[in-house]
Amino acid sequence: MYDLIIRACTLPTLETVDIAITDGVIAQIAPGILEPSRSELNARGLHVFSGVVDAHVHFNAPGREDWEGVTTGSSAFAAGGGTTFVDMPLNSSPVTTSAAAFDAKLEVMRRESVTDFALWGGLVPGNLEMLPSLAARGVVGFKAFMCNSGLAEFGAVDDSTLFDGMRVAAQLGLPVAVHAENDAIPALLAAQVQARGERDARAYLNSRPIMVELEAIGRALLFAEETGCALHIVHISSARGVQMVADAKARGVNVTSETCPHYLVFCDDDLERLGAVLKSAPPVRDTLERDALWLEVLNGNVDVIGSDHSPALPNMKTDDDFFKIWGGISGVQSTLPALLTHGYHSREMSLSSITAMLSANPARRFGLTGKGGLVVGFDADLALVRLDEDWTLETVLYKHMQSPYLGQGFKGRVVRTLLRGETVWDGQRVVGSARGQLVRPAI
Repeated sequence: MYDLIIRACTLPTLETVDIAITDGVIAQIAPGILEPSRSELNARGLHVFSGVVDAHVHFNAPGREDWEGVTTGSSAFAAGGGTTFVDMPLNSSPVTTSAAAFDAKLEVMRRESVTDFALWGGLVPGNLEMLPSLAARGVVGFKAFMCNSGLAEFGAVDDSTLFDGMRVAAQLGLPVAVHAENDAIPALLAAQVQARGERDARAYLNSRPIMVELEAIGRALLFAEETGCALHIVHISSARGVQMVADAKARGVNVTSETCPHYLVFCDDDLERLGAVLKSAPPVRDTLERDALWLEVLNGNVDVIGSDHSPALPNMKTDDDFFKIWGGISGVQSTLPALLTHGYHSREMSLSSITAMLSANPARRFGLTGKGGLVVGFDADLALVRLDEDWTLETVLYKHMQSPYLGQGFKGRVVRTLLRGETVWDGQRVVGSARGQLVRPAI
């Protein structure tokens, strides 16, 4: 007898099937399953997706729970159809650059997370000897900043640290993820525009042109090619950046690309209109670049789409000097709805492509076995969606009500999220207590 059968749901391939679940695992996918079950869920008229696997979030625990926290962050994630997130090594305090810091974060995650989770370790100057112990603890890889991270305790890597770190990571069989921006050029350009008294959003945009991203991507690709390290370029904001990764992959470099929904939904004019809630680094680009980036997504050149959810205190998002405002966007609740609205409904992006970039590809890239697929034997992590429902995001579950997605219209609403076969989001509220488990990479 099955534990649960979800009846008459529609797969991303547009087939209508039943899904049977036992012990938290998908046991059968077929039309008209005849075997008995302890309970049933009528999903007629709903589309079923594998739960979102977001490889790029900052929930800021322990130490900076006043910025967000695991309870609120994972709850918002579940409301958006999320079932497994990978937390970045900052902006928690301590940052996750040692085994002791990993243990401290793991304790909080196990106690508070609504969904399953995995953890990144950090690569910073002076912690190369810590990487093997972080790998033994179960990190999915090592995150490095090629520019100022905004936190003194998480220093940017110089070229020698990044190169050496990649050599160590290659020996450990784990990827390095890089925030790829050249640090010197934005500092120079920012000083020049500020000297002219320009401190608004447009001045900030002018201080971080696309070439800042492209130069750093090229350097990271060269180091990865030389060391044999698996490389993941996070939050690429430009089509040319994606093309550089695709070209490197074609010549045999082990590299994947990630972009974020905010680069696909918003543009530079929106930054001037919305202000601090849309500030990020790299910044959103103009409409031509946004459309070019969409073409890369639609052509299958982008591997992963992650939220880069990076919240902060409200007073950190308020300043007349745009350069002093914290750069980070709260968006983990809106990733799947944004892709359905702006991808599927507006650009005829296939549902299978959406679930690949949001679930299957990140799970595969970071070794999260049993996650990211509607496959017999995989965890029953599911998002049930009313695909044609028009709605407006009026409430977010974050600690602070600040997000560029607030007030935005969407088409496609998550009405239920299941983690290992149990409902964690019923369309109105988080259901049950924290039940998240650590997912270690299979290496």
